Amino acid sequence: MNAYAQAQRAYSPVNSPTKTTRGIEYEVIARISHRLKAAVKSKNYNALAEALYDNNKLWTALAIDVANPENLLPEELRARIFYLADFTRQHTSKVLMKQDNAVPLLEINAAILKGLKQEAGKQ
Repeated sequence: MNAYAQAQRAYSPVNSPTKTTRGIEYEVIARISHRLKAAVKSKNYNALAEALYDNNKLWTALAIDVANPENLLPEELRARIFYLADFTRQHTSKVLMKQDNAVPLLEINAAILKGLKQEAGKQ
């Protein structure tokens, strides 16, 4: 490719739209939820453990974010998200020890996805 073609390509309009923070959150949670659901269906413990690890990592990041005093979400919502993160951590341990199943974790993620989708529709 010559310099003219490279310059033309560099300054051409971007085809992909800019994603919002909510859109990115939705994609990450949806991707992790899909992996978790697939791991549950496959009954592959290693795949389940990996998906649970990623889900727990996600919820830990959310908890850290809402614990930040500079977070702009309403205080009540921040408290609910923090509670869900704590529940997710505890329930993940039960699933890993084969004392419970991952259905509640999938339900929580689905509820969050629904809320994010509704929020995106308001914008």
